[in-house]
Amino acid sequence: MSDSLPFAAGTEPGWSIWPAPAKLNLFLRIVGRRADGYHLLQTVFRLLDWGDTIRLRPRSDGRVVRHGGSVAGVAEADDLTVRAARLLQVESKCSQGADIVIEKRIPAGGGFGGGSSDAATVLVALDALWGTNLGVERLAALGLRLGADVPVFVRGDNAWAEGVGEDLRPIALAPAWYVLADPGVHAPTAALFQSPELTRDAAPATMSDFVSGSPLGNAFEPVLRQREAAVEAAFAALSRIGSPRLTGSGSGCFVEFASRESALAALAELPSGLRAWAAGGAARSPLRDALEARS
Repeated sequence: MSDSLPFAAGTEPGWSIWPAPAKLNLFLRIVGRRADGYHLLQTVFRLLDWGDTIRLRPRSDGRVVRHGGSVAGVAEADDLTVRAARLLQVESKCSQGADIVIEKRIPAGGGFGGGSSDAATVLVALDALWGTNLGVERLAALGLRLGADVPVFVRGDNAWAEGVGEDLRPIALAPAWYVLADPGVHAPTAALFQSPELTRDAAPATMSDFVSGSPLGNAFEPVLRQREAAVEAAFAALSRIGSPRLTGSGSGCFVEFASRESALAALAELPSGLRAWAAGGAARSPLRDALEARS
């Protein structure tokens, strides 16, 4: 059981506050499989100026304690933030612990990267708070042990990604705003990867294909739209305001706009029953800004 502590904790002495930004996959192709069965991907990660907030307080007793609720059905010991802190303890031989409080905004299972971003923020922030100073390369390698999407949040750049998502190249993206929608479906990633309808041998795309605006698609979109009525309904609603896309292997979808004003105007046109909101694209992770401000 977690220690009893108010969810608003974090404004008291000893706490620090850190952003855990969401992400979008601007496209996602599966171009093959490795010998060990892992799928080889191509995608572009776009970081957002919106996401979860993590509050951390170092402890001297070595315990890692998450306060407040976790994702439904996830035990505290299995929570990615707790696992990230404990992994950092082991790898850095650090005797300190931490209290962790998370304000969740990113919906679980939507493909917006919430769990991965939370874990990355804990790794980066505790590396600073504990003074372990492992550096970005070692932290990104630790992050990969927690999940394929964790390294991009550790590194903090918009990125062209290949491999299983860990081969990252920073990419400059034009300013943009997005209308995001959460159909409320928790997409089971493992089951989707096993789907017989999934295209696993797409022709590899190039960065110039992406830059030129070629429609590169998302391999999971046709599968989820066929399987989940709520996802198809969200696409139908978003089609009224633009060209919707799926993000990651989750059920979340989005439409891109050139400005905040155009995104908000489009958001106002959507039916009230659809959970949707607007968020801006980030030139780099807000976590990097927070880390530099602390330094």
